Amino acid sequence: MQKPTLLGALLAELIGSMFLVMAAISSIILFIVVLDSNISVAIVANAITVAFVLTALIEMFGSISGAHFNPVVTVVMVIHKSITVSKAAMFIAVQIFGGVLGTVFTHLMFYDQMGGVLFVSDKVRSGHIYFGEVVGTFILVLAILVLIKIKSTKISIIIGLLVGGQLMSTSSTMFANPQVTIARIFTSSISGIRPFDAMIFIIMQFVGGLLAYAVYKLMFLKVKKG
Repeated sequence: MQKPTLLGALLAELIGSMFLVMAAISSIILFIVVLDSNISVAIVANAITVAFVLTALIEMFGSISGAHFNPVVTVVMVIHKSITVSKAAMFIAVQIFGGVLGTVFTHLMFYDQMGGVLFVSDKVRSGHIYFGEVVGTFILVLAILVLIKIKSTKISIIIGLLVGGQLMSTSSTMFANPQVTIARIFTSSISGIRPFDAMIFIIMQFVGGLLAYAVYKLMFLKVKKG
C-alpha cells in the first residue's frame, strides 16, 4: 500500500469529521421533523446511524489518518507520542472545520424543514449531564488505546458498537468529541447545544480522555524486577 501523504491524512480527517456530524444531526432531523417520530425512536435511530457510519468511516480512513475525527483522541495521541504536535494542530483544525461543514450540509439537505444553514442553538444540556461526557469520553478513549495496544483487527466494529451503545446509555447522549460539540452549537434541531454548555462539555471531554490515558498507562504498567 502506498504511504498516505499529509494532505491525504488531512482530507481523511476532514471528510470523516464531516460525515460523523452529519450522521449525528441528520438522523435526528429526519426522524423528529420529517417522520414525526417521538424522541425515544429518534434516539435509537440516531445511535444506530452513528454506529453504522462511524464503523464505515474508521474502516475507510483508519490506515490513512488513524481515523481520529476527534480532538481529544488527537491530543491523547500526542501525549502517547503517536503523532507530532504540528500534525495534531492541523488535524484538530480540519476536524473542527469538517464538523461545521457537516452541520451546514445537513441543513442544506433538510433546508425545507430547517429554513437556514447556520443557527446558534439554545438547547440546554447542564447539571448531571456534564458528568455523562466524562464517562462517555473515558470509555471511548480507553477502548481506542487498548484496541491499538492489543493490535485488534476489529477496531472499527468495536468502536462503532461502543459509541452506538453509549449514545443510548449516557445522560448526555455521548457527544464525547469537541469538534462534534462545536458543530452542534450551530444547529437549531434538538441535537444542538447552547454555547455555554458546549464549553463545559469540551472541558469534561478532555478530563475523560486524560483519565482514560492515565488508566491505560496503569493497565500496561511495566513492573521492574529485582
